[in-house]
Amino acid sequence: MDVRRAGERFSGGDPEGGIETFHAFSFGPHYDPGNLRFGALIACNEEHLAPGAGFDEHPHSHTEIVTWVVEGELTHRDSTGHETVVRAGDVQRLSSAAGVRHVERNDGPAPLTFVQMWLAPLEPGGDPAYEIVRGIADSTPYAVPEAGAMLHVRRLAAGERTAVPDGAYVYVHVVRGEVRLDGEELRPGDAARVTDAKALEAVAVTRAELLVWEMT
Repeated sequence: MDVRRAGERFSGGDPEGGIETFHAFSFGPHYDPGNLRFGALIACNEEHLAPGAGFDEHPHSHTEIVTWVVEGELTHRDSTGHETVVRAGDVQRLSSAAGVRHVERNDGPAPLTFVQMWLAPLEPGGDPAYEIVRGIADSTPYAVPEAGAMLHVRRLAAGERTAVPDGAYVYVHVVRGEVRLDGEELRPGDAARVTDAKALEAVAVTRAELLVWEMT
């Protein structure tokens, strides 16, 4: 198990423009050949947008983009005609496939925080696709078969335990609260990269929310 702390993330974005970004993997001007991906996961970005701030239209290709809103509202528009407001508890996925362009903004009155995760598809190309699941439940994992991955959302009360899925690659990201995983204390923004995970449990030290990727 490889634990990466929130303070180790690469800081990016445009603070003067109301955008703060914290990257868990090699990204843009920050190149680290030893931190390019884990399993299918190639990015896990924590984004903070002030009201009125956002990312102008930009392209993506050959990437599965999954977004989890922590607080606030994210406005999404893309070149395939989708325009959506994504709220806390929703899972949004944009399959960029052979190419798509999109805009992401905070058009609401309150600060926006979201976690955006990029996964490499098993096969390149294809047609772009979009999906949003409103208010996903803890008991309903979200499958991304194009990347051989499954997202599990875990919301835990203090003292509650939850099984970590067995898998070749498992990525545990702490959204809020504190948890203990295999003797390690994890806090908001911390993540654990587990190879050949088997029979692991996460224990909530405080009320907590986790995003867990199970990957082949």
